[in-house]
Amino acid sequence: MAEQPNGRPIIQVQDFTAAYDGHVVLEKLSFEIYAGEVFAILGGSGCGKSTLLKHMIGLYKPAGGRILIDGEDIAAVSGDERMKILRKFGVLYQSGALFGSMTLIENVSLPLEEFTDLPPEAIRLIAMMRLQRVGLAQAADLMPAELSGGMQKRGAIARAMALDPQILFMDELSAGLDPVTSADLDQLVLSLSHSLKITFVIVTHELPSIYTIAHRVIMLDKQQKGIIAMGTPQELRDHSRDPRVRQFFLRQTSGEHGSSSAQPNFRAH
Repeated sequence: MAEQPNGRPIIQVQDFTAAYDGHVVLEKLSFEIYAGEVFAILGGSGCGKSTLLKHMIGLYKPAGGRILIDGEDIAAVSGDERMKILRKFGVLYQSGALFGSMTLIENVSLPLEEFTDLPPEAIRLIAMMRLQRVGLAQAADLMPAELSGGMQKRGAIARAMALDPQILFMDELSAGLDPVTSADLDQLVLSLSHSLKITFVIVTHELPSIYTIAHRVIMLDKQQKGIIAMGTPQELRDHSRDPRVRQFFLRQTSGEHGSSSAQPNFRAH
């Protein structure tokens, strides 16, 4: 794993609360993500991982607190100012979400066509460069249905990188993939992190990936409605005394660690 970045905070989550129809899902979360960091969001089903991610990319407004992207409150701006913030990051959804009626290079070209005034030849050149970066230049003219699951994920990464973002958000990068393909994607993330200094925010539950790529992680808990642990994967595995954290990292059943009494809410500043 790469050395922990010591740069400036590029994402700041401050007293963040998420609620749907009056039901609080996450309450008063505070943490920072540093530029160039690979940061993982962990936790069991229904703990709010995807909810947090959706708020971080601006799909929903917080019920309380705020989320700053490169110092700007993404929920407090609109129009050109909001678009300026959105241009700073790309998103990889769990399914990859490539458009099935478009070739791979057309998928990667789409953000450039929508958000730049570049001529078609320049757009194709940039799109091809993005595909080459993820090892798919030879598949540029194939349809998504002609690609393997791992190739679709790589293609989606290339599209998310089309506008040269500072941050990439990824939801379950390895979902549905075999261990070898997942390991290849982990190496791609490490390569992009090292060579392009991109900040990655990844929702995942895959332990091999977490240990390989993550500089730091936070772990959410459904009952706690917040963060119960934060640190490097190795720190949480070896030193956490919270039975819920140990259960996750050591893959223990509830009978192996005993009852999980409530722990104080963890707030990182």
